Amino acid sequence: MPTIVPPYLLDRIAEAGEPRFPLAAEAARRALLREPPAHLGPLIVPDVPDQPSALPDAPSQPDRRISDAEGREVLPGRLVRREGERDTGDEAVDDAYDGLGDTHRLFDRVFGRDSIDGAGMPLEATVHFGRAYDNAFWDGERMVFGDGDGEVFRGFTDSLSVIGHELAHGVTEHTARLRYQGQSGALNEHVSDAFGALVEQYALGQDATAATWLIGEGIFTDEVQGRALRSMLEPGTAYDDDVLGRDPQPAHMRDFIETTDDNGGVHVNSGIPNRAFALAARQIDGFAWESVGRIWYDTLTSGNLDQDATFEQFADETVRQAELRFGADSTEHRAVREGWQEVGVLSA
Repeated sequence: MPTIVPPYLLDRIAEAGEPRFPLAAEAARRALLREPPAHLGPLIVPDVPDQPSALPDAPSQPDRRISDAEGREVLPGRLVRREGERDTGDEAVDDAYDGLGDTHRLFDRVFGRDSIDGAGMPLEATVHFGRAYDNAFWDGERMVFGDGDGEVFRGFTDSLSVIGHELAHGVTEHTARLRYQGQSGALNEHVSDAFGALVEQYALGQDATAATWLIGEGIFTDEVQGRALRSMLEPGTAYDDDVLGRDPQPAHMRDFIETTDDNGGVHVNSGIPNRAFALAARQIDGFAWESVGRIWYDTLTSGNLDQDATFEQFADETVRQAELRFGADSTEHRAVREGWQEVGVLSA
């Protein structure tokens, strides 16, 4: 199941959390017991026209529906806010509503995609899931947010990149449908991180240089020595804490982690393509959604990716799409190719 907090981090908290974080240790154990959802239905890829870029406040027409699980692990929960209704005063409800709108706006106005499926699919979310639930996930139909344990994690609606990340899993399911295992699974996680970062940058009007490139910034409490769950620009540096340990993400293929855990290391090895994306964006500069964002979206919707695509196959396709959209030896074409070379996926 695509979750924002990787199981290796929950394992660490569950095993080493006491006595410093006793509530978090118990919450991590409960989160690890969650079962993945059933296999999703058949893939339908709609035709998506090219659209010009837009300012971050450009209008869009999402159909948002926010439900409250009221501390139970039952979905969808009680519907508490629909499209066009006023703020409820519940921070998690209103943050989820706003975050879904920000994500829809990016895909609609920049990429010409009408919601997750490209055909106006309602954007549904459930908040206050479970008791001190330490995660957020996409279950194939909706986003689900826990409130965190209060010791290690805050509420998961506090980070816009988390919201964008989870909704991007839905976009991948309806386009490239990268299998959630091994390198293709790490690419699945990478794509969600990339678009999660772009959602945040688009909403804030940040260019590639001003952006933090952090995923999950703000979900750790002040008791944790860490900035975020992951750093796209500097994998392996997001946190370094006595209980949580050190961020294990590699930044180069020479450090690729071979493991059977976490579906073959999907959350950890995603650091390698994450860095390639961030490096390319910063080399091009300007608004990343106008350059690498378009190239990665073109790659997802090209129909040229195998469900079990490797890092190298995915990289080759992004280089090809960069040439198709921006021209051979363009700044964008060179930056994408050099980003993959810098992390050891493509040879110089």
